Amino acid sequence: MTIRVLLADDQALLRATFRILIDSCDDMTVVAEAANGNEAVVATREHRPDVVVMDIRMPGMDGLAATAAICRDEELAATRVLILTTFEIDEYVARALRVGASGFLGKDVEADGLLAAVRTVAAGEALLSPAATRALIAQFVAIPEPTATAAASHAALDTLTAREREVMILAAEGHSNQEIAAKLVISPLTARTHVHRAMAKLDARDRAQLVVIAYQTGLLHSSPPE
Repeated sequence: MTIRVLLADDQALLRATFRILIDSCDDMTVVAEAANGNEAVVATREHRPDVVVMDIRMPGMDGLAATAAICRDEELAATRVLILTTFEIDEYVARALRVGASGFLGKDVEADGLLAAVRTVAAGEALLSPAATRALIAQFVAIPEPTATAAASHAALDTLTAREREVMILAAEGHSNQEIAAKLVISPLTARTHVHRAMAKLDARDRAQLVVIAYQTGLLHSSPPE
């Protein structure tokens, strides 16, 4: 299937560069562009892309507010948001992940890194683009979460079986289904099933959200290995 991409950035030159790169691939295409958050939300509702590549700093509604609007819209549950950032605004990135963003990458990303990131987020299996390390994610999500939200996450953890909790920890550390299967001596399909059950019980859109919950609740404490 062709991955449908929406580009949201106030820099026209960057959008044009990304469009040329993405449209050059047989397995993905740019379906729309947006110059600010409002346009991004409207275009996402109109075109239903698989992935929105979203800049955080834009005039009017910024990328953070736009991400929140997209991710809380039940009709857009299949759309994933990939955040563009310079890694200079840690709190914004943490908040973007909490409201539903599926990952982030730097604006200086290489061509192959961008394409890999779009495919990764569209698949919903791996966590981030190569430009963003798991250790960096751990740093971002360590920023305190409102008490009510944290309490809800703790309560949801109690609904997991021991195996689902074990699989969730491995997924949050960045392991693929195949790696989880090898570590636990189960099939990749069984590993995938446990991951998806954990996501459903915790109301997580994807594996990025499992990482957020794992660190917010203290299920993981130290930074995972790079």
